[in-house]
Amino acid sequence: MASKVIPWYKKKRVSQVKTDYAYHHTKSTVKQQTERKSSSKSVSQVQAQATEAMTEPAYTIPVFRQRTAEGTEEYQRVTTNVGKGLTVIQEELHRMRIATKTQVDSLAIQREVKDMMAKRVDFLDEIPKMPDFVVALRPHTVWEKTPVKLFCTVQGNPRPIVKWYKGGVPVDPLSYPGKYKIENKYGVHSLIISRCVVSDTAEYSAVATNQYGTATSKATVTVKRPSGAAESCHLGLVPHLTEIHASKLEVTLLDRFSVSFGVEGGSISLVCSMVVVPDLPNVPPLAQWYRDDKLLKPSKLVEMAVGGGVARLTLPHLAKDDEGLYTLRIFTKDGTAEHSAYLFVSDAAPSAAGAPGAPMSVKAYDINSDYVLVAWKPPNTVNEAAISGYFVDRCEAGSDKWVQCNDAPVKICKYPVHGLSVGHSYHFRVRAVNSAGISRPSRKSDKVTALDAAESERLQVIKIEGKYDIVIKDDDLEGYVTIPGEPTDVHASEIFKSYVVLSWKPPSPRGRAPLWYVIEKCLAGTGAWQRINTAVKLHSPRYPVFDLQDGQKYQFRVYSVNMYGSSEASVPSEPIQKVDEDGVPSAPGQVVATRNTKSSVFVQWEAPKHLKHLMGYYIDGRVVGAKEWFPCNHKPFKHTRFVVHGLIPGETYVFRVQAVNLFGLSEESQESSPIAVEPALATPSAPFGITMLSSDGSSITVAWKSPKHCGGSKVNAYYIDKRNADTLVWKEVNLTGVTERICTVENLTEGTFYEFKVQAANLAGVGVPSAPSIPMKCEAWTMEEPGPAYDLSFSEVRGQSLVLLWKAPVYTGASAVTGYLVDMAKKGSSEFVTLNQEAVSHRYLQVTGLEEGETYVFRVRSVNGSGVGKPSQLSEPVCAKAVPGTKEIVAGVDEETGDVFLSLEACEICETSKFVWSKNYKAIGDCPRVAVTTKGRTSRLTFTNPDKDDLGRYSVVVTDTDGVSASHTLTEDALNTMLELSYAIRHPIVPLKHGLNYEILEKGHVRFWLQAVKLSPSVSYRFIVNDKEVTSGEGHKISHDVASGIIQMTVDHFTRANEGTYTVQIHDGKAKTQSSLVLVGDVFKVALKEAEFQRKEHIRKQGPHFSEYLYFTVTEDCTVMLACKVANVKKETTFHWYKEDDEIVPETPPNVMSGACALPIPLFSRKDQGVFKAVLSDDRGKDTSLFDISGQVFDDIINAIAKIAGASASDLVLQCTPEGIRLQCYMNYYTEEMKTVWKHKESKIASSEKMRIGGTAEMAWMQICDPSDKEKGHYSIEISDGVQTHTRTFDLSGQAYTDAYEEYLRLKAAAFAEKNRGRVVGGLPDVVTIMEEKSLSLTCTVWGEPTPEVTWFKNEQEVASTEHTKVTFDGGKFASMVINKVTPDDSGKYSINVRNKYGGEFVEITVSVYRHGEQIPEPKLGHPKTPAATPAATPVPPKSPAPPSKTPTPTPSKSQTPASFMKSPTPASTPASTPGPKSPTPAPKSPTPAPKSPTPAPKSPTPTPKSPTPTPSRGVKSPTPPRFMKSPTPPRK
Repeated sequence: MASKVIPWYKKKRVSQVKTDYAYHHTKSTVKQQTERKSSSKSVSQVQAQATEAMTEPAYTIPVFRQRTAEGTEEYQRVTTNVGKGLTVIQEELHRMRIATKTQVDSLAIQREVKDMMAKRVDFLDEIPKMPDFVVALRPHTVWEKTPVKLFCTVQGNPRPIVKWYKGGVPVDPLSYPGKYKIENKYGVHSLIISRCVVSDTAEYSAVATNQYGTATSKATVTVKRPSGAAESCHLGLVPHLTEIHASKLEVTLLDRFSVSFGVEGGSISLVCSMVVVPDLPNVPPLAQWYRDDKLLKPSKLVEMAVGGGVARLTLPHLAKDDEGLYTLRIFTKDGTAEHSAYLFVSDAAPSAAGAPGAPMSVKAYDINSDYVLVAWKPPNTVNEAAISGYFVDRCEAGSDKWVQCNDAPVKICKYPVHGLSVGHSYHFRVRAVNSAGISRPSRKSDKVTALDAAESERLQVIKIEGKYDIVIKDDDLEGYVTIPGEPTDVHASEIFKSYVVLSWKPPSPRGRAPLWYVIEKCLAGTGAWQRINTAVKLHSPRYPVFDLQDGQKYQFRVYSVNMYGSSEASVPSEPIQKVDEDGVPSAPGQVVATRNTKSSVFVQWEAPKHLKHLMGYYIDGRVVGAKEWFPCNHKPFKHTRFVVHGLIPGETYVFRVQAVNLFGLSEESQESSPIAVEPALATPSAPFGITMLSSDGSSITVAWKSPKHCGGSKVNAYYIDKRNADTLVWKEVNLTGVTERICTVENLTEGTFYEFKVQAANLAGVGVPSAPSIPMKCEAWTMEEPGPAYDLSFSEVRGQSLVLLWKAPVYTGASAVTGYLVDMAKKGSSEFVTLNQEAVSHRYLQVTGLEEGETYVFRVRSVNGSGVGKPSQLSEPVCAKAVPGTKEIVAGVDEETGDVFLSLEACEICETSKFVWSKNYKAIGDCPRVAVTTKGRTSRLTFTNPDKDDLGRYSVVVTDTDGVSASHTLTEDALNTMLELSYAIRHPIVPLKHGLNYEILEKGHVRFWLQAVKLSPSVSYRFIVNDKEVTSGEGHKISHDVASGIIQMTVDHFTRANEGTYTVQIHDGKAKTQSSLVLVGDVFKVALKEAEFQRKEHIRKQGPHFSEYLYFTVTEDCTVMLACKVANVKKETTFHWYKEDDEIVPETPPNVMSGACALPIPLFSRKDQGVFKAVLSDDRGKDTSLFDISGQVFDDIINAIAKIAGASASDLVLQCTPEGIRLQCYMNYYTEEMKTVWKHKESKIASSEKMRIGGTAEMAWMQICDPSDKEKGHYSIEISDGVQTHTRTFDLSGQAYTDAYEEYLRLKAAAFAEKNRGRVVGGLPDVVTIMEEKSLSLTCTVWGEPTPEVTWFKNEQEVASTEHTKVTFDGGKFASMVINKVTPDDSGKYSINVRNKYGGEFVEITVSVYRHGEQIPEPKLGHPKTPAATPAATPVPPKSPAPPSKTPTPTPSKSQTPASFMKSPTPASTPASTPGPKSPTPAPKSPTPAPKSPTPAPKSPTPTPKSPTPTPSRGVKSPTPPRFMKSPTPPRK
């Protein structure tokens, strides 16, 4: 960075490149100075030397000596020429004499004036006089935002000290930078208020004081605001103000932008704040921005703003083109104020790993109607592969579509683009290519329009009478031309290995018709011409040729063509041959790096010997010890010196340089010598903050603060000057430098005011003096309170806290200092807050609760027995913000030595930096309890013999840095922990992750093992069993693994003899340890049992075996599967299932080759309890697996079934029956073993005569018998699987209950009718075959309530009782019809009708009569009609009151009515008769017994109610018939 002010009238008109790289490197050694000498000469010496110069004799020609005529002629010729030169010299000498005389006269006058002034001062010194205002202050009334100047003239002896006050409060210019300016010139004292605001309205006073009295002058300043408070002030509102130009403003730059770093694609703003006087809202300062001394203009890529005390430059879309030195130039009334700083723009993330950076500075040259030459600068390649070429893209203005111009990458940074459309505008961009990929595209070029450049040359401008311009085209002068002339001057304007660009001059005359060109080529000297541009019409006098052969010379000629014809051929060009590229420049010469600042290095180098159209240089850097280089700049830099910014302070770097031209980058230069990043050596800056600490009437003790910049070398001396406040002459106080920042100045006059200034010195010399202190009166201090503390400094500045340190006051007062009070205020505020209510005895205080980023000031007041003393001078403002990269002190223990230490790694350091350690903020120095070592950026404080005396707060400050410091409080707990670790390191043991343990392996082997945290390859160990060392051998295998830290021993055959104690002893370097395992008693028995089991398991697995023993699963249809997995089987291996030793043969034989076998158990219930066994065997052996389904296992299976069934459960369904109302829940499977609970109104229901609970395999039901209103309400079923409960509900109330109850009453009535209707219970056959003359008896049992009526029919005609046919009905139960001596006429269809008021039944019998001797005819079955039912009959049969049958009820194959197998009570017929079956419905020969479990009709949407069939005998379950089946006929009693 560089800042300077240049008067505008001294500005040169010639543009120059100004950078911040000017470097002046000087070396000087300053020895211990014993005397400071003035380098100025006295006026008398200057005057004497000037007089001698004036009296110097003029040059005269010497007397001729005797010479020959020829010698004399030659001498005269030479003398003539010399004489002319001497004349010129004499004239110049005379001019110098006149100028010197004038200067001497001026010096003499000044000397005389000084003598007179001194005499006057000496005369006035003799007359004491109190202050008196010769010119008093006068009042002012000004507008807002305009300046005001108050001035006065005061005299007195001694010279008075003037202080300014606003409303009685001292005016402090430092509190408001740029606001107030206090001056004292030649006795005129002035106060300038730069920008007045309304709050500046007040009474201002100047108070002049000397030892003889005080004088005061007062004046009022009134600041007015223009009308319209919200509106800005216009020039017209400012009183008596003429038009102000921006260059008439007084501008002072304040916060300047620093060196900045950006990234491609990002944005950045450069901001500079300033104070403008007067600050007028509509007259901002005139500001100009430059990049590399080129004026910038506002655009989409560059945004500028000036106003509000800020000048801002914003680059919203950064590219490497934006890198460079930026300069802000602001015009002021004194000239210009300038500031410069460099902006670095690095490459964005590459599109592919290893791809190069984007090219830059893409520009178009030689623009024609269809041709443009595009050029660019190559990117820097540091660690990437070399660039192999470039692609050039074009895009028409207003479009986003980019078109690639070259098919193959061009190797140089220049490419001719042809084939453009006339009048169209284009942008161009470039992409670099290497072996890793293609770079991001460059920033697009400025817009260029394809136009004929020769068109403007064909215009002539003629002035008439000096006032009018007439434009004439060459066409008007040529006349009417049809065929154009031939082109001229055919030559090659660009010759490269890749291409050649032909150029020529357009024809003259040309003609008005549109013109194009035809080009021909031939090998030089052959005359065989060949046209080369056949594809397109060429309108520009440029054409690139790409396909020329290497080593051949060509000639070219051009024709002009228009609509009328073609011209003659031009004169052929000179022979043209492609040449090898001139190549990259040679490598730059020696690279020298020198110190610049704490984060930058100045690099210089020698230019290459062969420049070859040099574009600039790329500079690379590398940290010493690292492998990879990093780019220092990203855009070619034109000069041979460069400042590399952004380096790590204290780090060491080397640098190299590459030269750049359009062919690419040169070889790297040799590396520079390593250089540490440190500030350049210079004299220190001025000390500041001079404060008075004590005075005894003849001496004053003063102190000051260190310079902010030490100049790269330690400050080793301070020099103090003093002067009487009313004189201008300074006198030296000390000839020998003082090393401390405190000094007592002796031999002073009591009652006199003195001013002091201080200079600091280092190896580079004595720095600039400080500003004079405020006048200090030499008078003895007699107050009882202590004087001010001094040298306030800060340590450990963080975002919310800091530590304030100070030194004790020199003047203690009447008694010793007992403590200190610390006050704090925000910067700019006068409201101080006392941080500690009770005075602290130590000279430091940790301040907490700060706001991060806020700036504060502090002061300290000393306290003694008499009270609180005067406050110290205000501290420097400090911002509550940590230094970037700040690290804290680390407490630890050295892993090698076991030493306890505190360590700090500094984030910033320089060559002169030192680490200063303190305990409780008292410097440790040389102390036998600790040792301080420093290596690079790290300093370590090591405790020699740490104990409780070492507890406390330790802090460290890194000198010559921006406040790098830290602290750490060493507590007793932390020290004890570190001492334990220290002991462990000094008495090392091998740390173990796991102690000695054992593990049973396959085959019954036992592995004893332990694991260490870390083992070295040189570790040694031994196993000891029962006090006897065991080595690796037969039966034992001992080994270790360094990587995992495992040491192990394997015992092949573990027996009772192996009981005992096992120990491992380890030695690893200095460390050692041992671990033991006691394996006796029950512990040993467990291990032995496990080993034997594993041995047997190994033997078992030699043959077929179960890899997984029997286990159960439940399928989605609730089938229980007993499964197992087998291994080591073959085709001959057999598999058998058993239950309670009874073999089970499943429908599907087990397939052992599949590796798994399963046994399904459908409809699982309690009957399936028992022990199941699976046996696997072949010639190699046998394996058995048992599975006991009982107890908890049975419960687990039921729960697994309940889980699936509960999830599949349907909602409750209402079903009415003759007995009551039934609620049913369908599910995949139901068994009574499942945990099922029915609830009514949240109360559990127990099964009873009133509430019956039951179920089938597909559903669970609950029936309310004979329901009443009490049974209304909410019903639910809960199915629990042991983990989850599945609930289904039904609300049986309201209309639902009313409808159900009506349906129940209807079914109950229908069932009663069905129960009591008339019916044939049994005894009648279907077919009867009888021989003639025999007697036929048809007898049956009937039943009904009331007793039914019985009627017989023959062929549908009622049969009356006669002698031949006798009809009887006995006891209301037995009906019979007897035909005596049957004849063929008796053959036919007979039927019986049994009926009462509830209904009846109709049964048919077919009778066939044959004669004696005839073949008995085949019986023809009759087709009995379906028994009639009463009109009120329903599909639900009533419950039968008949007694239970002793035989199972068969299920008929055709009829849905089951038949009874009880014998008929009818008397036996004659032997000749052949009766059919005795049942009215023929029963099958093999009746199918009913299943054990009641099963409803499959897929029936309506559940089947409980069967009305009489209760069967014990042990036999009756099937539940579907609703459409009729009840079986009750048997005879």
